Amino acid sequence: MAAGTKDDPWLLQTPPGSSQYTIYRDETTDPATLVCQVGSTKLTYQARAIDDLHAWLREQDGWVPLGAADENKPAADGTVEAWGRSPDNPVDGWYGLRKGYRGRFGMYLPPLLEHLGLAELTHDARNNRMRAR
Repeated sequence: MAAGTKDDPWLLQTPPGSSQYTIYRDETTDPATLVCQVGSTKLTYQARAIDDLHAWLREQDGWVPLGAADENKPAADGTVEAWGRSPDNPVDGWYGLRKGYRGRFGMYLPPLLEHLGLAELTHDARNNRMRAR
């Protein structure tokens, strides 16, 4: 298994399996970040999202739709994406850090939680869901 560092990032696939991307934890930033590289696009999220999302999923006690959406598009209520930008989450808003690229939380974080053994995902062409392990 990769170490999840800049020199040895995790190589993951989107839930439908249509795209690969890398993600790693950067402890040199404050707060610590997750750096997600999708082709030439770099997205960053607060690293605490791993534990926070896992805790939220456990509270949901079942399957939750992912609802991935770009930052400038609304997220469907009750989805992982909506929670990742909600003023009611533990960071009081966006986990995404790079303005203009703060969305897609529901696309890129769930496979990481699955890889780390914290959640399970469906891997359908559309409308994927996840739940805590």
